[in-house]
Amino acid sequence: MATQVWVPQATIPRRSWGKKVFSLLPSRSQSVSLHPTNNRRSIKCSYSTPDMTTDSSSVPIDVYADVKTEKIVVLGGSGFVGSAICKAAVSRGIEVVSLSRSGRPSYTDSWVEQVSWVKGDVFYARWDEVLGGATAVVSTLGGFGNEEQMKRINGEANIISVNAAKDFGVPKFILISVHDYNLPSFILNSGYFTGKRQAESELLSKYTNSGVVLRPGFIYGKRKVDGYEIPLDIVGEPLERVLAATASFTRPLKSLPGSDLLLAPPVSVDDVAYAVVNAVSDDDFFGVFTIEQIKEAAAKVRS
Repeated sequence: MATQVWVPQATIPRRSWGKKVFSLLPSRSQSVSLHPTNNRRSIKCSYSTPDMTTDSSSVPIDVYADVKTEKIVVLGGSGFVGSAICKAAVSRGIEVVSLSRSGRPSYTDSWVEQVSWVKGDVFYARWDEVLGGATAVVSTLGGFGNEEQMKRINGEANIISVNAAKDFGVPKFILISVHDYNLPSFILNSGYFTGKRQAESELLSKYTNSGVVLRPGFIYGKRKVDGYEIPLDIVGEPLERVLAATASFTRPLKSLPGSDLLLAPPVSVDDVAYAVVNAVSDDDFFGVFTIEQIKEAAAKVRS
């Protein structure tokens, strides 16, 4: 009968884990099977040393360890930023669920098939059906409109989502927010900015050591709207390069009110997406991240 050695539960971090099985057998093989519950998998590895001989009486030693897996819920996953996050996550083997009012996008890229698309509104969401087994929630919720609309979508919607994730025991929450522009106070007091900052405050108070706030400026990339592709990168990418090349000359100008509108570097939507992937996989990644820090986090995943 096989001797089994179990890893103590106390050594397991807070994420969702499965069991990993290593067997010392006179052959080399590996098999993978999925556990019935969410985010759990069983991997059995067979191993033999050079001096081992095939002997039917050999007794295998099975070692069971826990393997971390990831499942994220992207709020607004069918949007410009959300779809980039979904694409980047599935490319790294992360299970992805998207919750958005439009549901599944109309285009047919290969990665779309790997995402579970849920059509719904965070104000009326059945969170028990959406958040089950999630290791992180990523919110891309935000938008413009009149004052009340901006407060609702940028602030209230995100705050509701943060509290739902906390109530259901999701260990990490990542919020796509907005750069800290040095704009006049009457602009910063608008519903767009106050809503975002209220959502940040709620997140960081509920997720003290695992909440992530990404503060990009202008996000560029190829944006798909109603079947048409809007190439925002035609403007954003050259501008990012110009600002990077002239940073030493423009730095003194950043203290001028409103200068951020021109001098805050644009951010590629892919950089935002890969920064999210970094945040999902790294337990030490939490807090507020600026434009440059977003790019640095993305570079770690790309390398």
